[in-house]
Amino acid sequence: MIKNVHGNTVDHLGEAIVAGRFIAGAAMPPEPILGEQLGVSRTVVREAVKSLIAKGLVTTGPKVGTRVLPEAHWNWFDPDVIAWQAKAGLTPEFLRDLMDLRRVVEPAAVRLAAQRATPEDIADIEIAFEGMKRAVKEGGDYVSYDLRFHQGLLRACRNRMLIHMSKVLGALLRTSFELSTRKKGGPEGSLALHRAVLDAVIARNPAKAEKAILVLIDGAHQDIEEILASSSGLPQVNTPATRLKAA
Repeated sequence: MIKNVHGNTVDHLGEAIVAGRFIAGAAMPPEPILGEQLGVSRTVVREAVKSLIAKGLVTTGPKVGTRVLPEAHWNWFDPDVIAWQAKAGLTPEFLRDLMDLRRVVEPAAVRLAAQRATPEDIADIEIAFEGMKRAVKEGGDYVSYDLRFHQGLLRACRNRMLIHMSKVLGALLRTSFELSTRKKGGPEGSLALHRAVLDAVIARNPAKAEKAILVLIDGAHQDIEEILASSSGLPQVNTPATRLKAA
């Protein structure tokens, strides 16, 4: 999707903040200077700053200007913030926070999905799983189907708050899937684990579904820990999604 001038300005400033080019607690340059540097009007800068305030990256006030907030204030459920962090470089703390969140949210959601999933929910998750299989066999966009699978499980729990969380978790989950996919044989090896989760949901067996999703999450966690321990360092995670080559 092509962004307009406002979106590009938000991206530029957001990336600079997340990458540490603007230090937490420090004042950002005034609107006229930022506008001149970016080649946009003061109005565009002002609206971009409002967007950054909404994302928890900056604050404004009389006589203090626009100041960068510490990471603890950032909205880590905002897809833009996640994208900026991925572009700036993943950190061990970010990845471990992500895995902790998955372990808290997904098992509970899958238990509910095993009790509440509709035939339409099951059909959508089946389509996602078939897309994953096809990508492994023929090559293609495995990550997007993997994301659709997990978001489908969250929607199938039929809880409005968790359904909303499936949207905001999208960028976080994709980051995890991008890393797992880069492990040789990772996608192929995880197919049976995904199938076990889906079969337990179809069988209306909450305990079995929860156990299966924990096996899947812990496998991804182990993959990420191996990446963290490797000497090659963390990879960059960029768009578009990594495409598998045909088997």
